[in-house]
Amino acid sequence: MGTTLLEEKYPFLINYFKKGVENSERGIAHCILFYGTDLEAQYDLAIEIARLLNCTGDRSNECNCLNCNWIRQNQHPAVMTISKVDNKEPDDTSKTVISIDQARMIKNSLLVTSDYHRVLIFCDRDKDGNICGLNSTNFQEPTANALLKTFEEPPHGTTFFFLTKDKDDMISTIISRAQCFFVPSLKEEVREYSLVSGVMDNYLQIPRNEVLNFYSEILNLTKDNDAEEIFNQIQNYLYALLKKSLDSPVIKIKLIKDINCVEHAKQELRLNMNIQTIVENLAYGLILE
Repeated sequence: MGTTLLEEKYPFLINYFKKGVENSERGIAHCILFYGTDLEAQYDLAIEIARLLNCTGDRSNECNCLNCNWIRQNQHPAVMTISKVDNKEPDDTSKTVISIDQARMIKNSLLVTSDYHRVLIFCDRDKDGNICGLNSTNFQEPTANALLKTFEEPPHGTTFFFLTKDKDDMISTIISRAQCFFVPSLKEEVREYSLVSGVMDNYLQIPRNEVLNFYSEILNLTKDNDAEEIFNQIQNYLYALLKKSLDSPVIKIKLIKDINCVEHAKQELRLNMNIQTIVENLAYGLILE
């Protein structure tokens, strides 16, 4: 997303941070949390703020100083993305989380003085490398706690960004140390549910004695695909069904309850509960309650 486009889409946020960067007495917070469904926009905003903080020119969109060019090319030595796959030491074998070893690496790197304004962007990535949100599964409490002192009292010229879908996905100690900004999604949301439509079609008519078959079908989907994506698509299916059923109060109430039931399953997943137990609770909740 280009800078001009960011200014058009998020004028308040861009202007707010520009003024903070330009006013040395005012400044900006050293811990900033963005939340909302458009994680790419959050990442682009963080990168643009990193550019403003490091620009040695006039901070205009057209500035071609070395720092601005480095940041646009994702090559700046002081602007780092921290995720389960980004900026890990070669011997760090963790695959699914931001690790304690990364926390140690970050603290050690910040002990070295820098002529640049250091910006660390904490996020997650999916299997295709797309930016995703932090949660208690990929940014766990031991790692966050190992960095709390650093977040509280960072070296001069250091800013941390945390990107997440929902503030409730972050541990409270991070939220309490960060200035939080909602980043609204300006994209037309496409609610995808192709992976689950075969299982969910006519689920309202499934007899109670077939709940075990329903459970098995959902469980098989979570084995072949990312479990959270399956739960998201089930919710998307329910939202689509809800739009078609607004004139039926009884079905509307049932669908809203079921949407909340899936949300509960997602929360259980983030707590690393057994997937079979999660799916069993979900299936029984959707069919029997």
